[in-house]
Amino acid sequence: MRSLLRTLREVRHCATYSTMAKDVGSELSVPVPWGHIRGKVWGLDHGRPVLCLHGWADNCGTFNTLIPLLPKECRYVAMDLSGHGLSSHLPPGESYSCPTYVMDVRRVVDALQLRTFSLIGHSMGADIAAMFSALYPEMVDALVLLDSFGFLPTDSKELPEVVRQGMEEMLQLEKKTKEEKRVYTHEKAVERLLAANPTLTEQSVHVLLERGLVQVEGGFKFSRDLRIYSKNTWRMSLEQSLEMQSRVRASVLLVLTDKGFSRSFSEPSQRKFNSTLLRSLKDRNHTVVTVPGDHHVHLDEPEVVAPIVSDFLRNRAPSQSNNVQQKL
Repeated sequence: MRSLLRTLREVRHCATYSTMAKDVGSELSVPVPWGHIRGKVWGLDHGRPVLCLHGWADNCGTFNTLIPLLPKECRYVAMDLSGHGLSSHLPPGESYSCPTYVMDVRRVVDALQLRTFSLIGHSMGADIAAMFSALYPEMVDALVLLDSFGFLPTDSKELPEVVRQGMEEMLQLEKKTKEEKRVYTHEKAVERLLAANPTLTEQSVHVLLERGLVQVEGGFKFSRDLRIYSKNTWRMSLEQSLEMQSRVRASVLLVLTDKGFSRSFSEPSQRKFNSTLLRSLKDRNHTVVTVPGDHHVHLDEPEVVAPIVSDFLRNRAPSQSNNVQQKL
């Protein structure tokens, strides 16, 4: 954990690590070739590491209300993925995709010198966590998927149009990034995010905007890169998704919501494919739970999700002593 402490000390204006990490989280900054990946860290110095990955267009603040309710013996590292929150945007001409974000995780894992850890991912973050667990199965001991099946297959017949649409959207967004971003008052920024995410509570919106806005002359701008809004052109078939799923060695907890992700798929085949992925998870004796709430229930009502995730982390993952022994 020495490397983690060194990384934390690089952040300017950061309060004493041991104080902030236990209470509201301390700032994390990991150098990458195009800038920094930022985030927050909670917990004791030698707790079992748990990496937390937020959803599309969110930031690591999405875990602010959940992490304080999770087991105190763990150490939680919540990342702002590239182009989100306070993390640097990718260089001009680059695009965002699941492999790009998986590399974000790999870079942070390498910087913190982690050998084994658990992953918690919400929505797109769950897809990234599942992909990482399939590619690096020896590193992940427990995987928590919050309102996402971990993989999102695309029908091969729809693939050409989906990829073309994503490329065209990227070209248009690249033109917009050259223009001045719109400046908002804080109140108008809150209104805009509430309108875009009507299931979020106003309190949750304020939490996300702590890292989702940057102050500029005349007001605030959203910090996220506009290029994240283009359709993802990196796709897998159902067969490929099932193969990747089979390579995950970690115990898996899937927490679905009754009014969330599974009710809104952008492509016709996704509902059918996800039922197959769900059946495959159950066939491998992984844990699947459905809770009342919307897509951001872990942020809006963390008390609904926290007991389930806490029990899983305590009972289905290696103990802290085993983890520490393995590092030694």
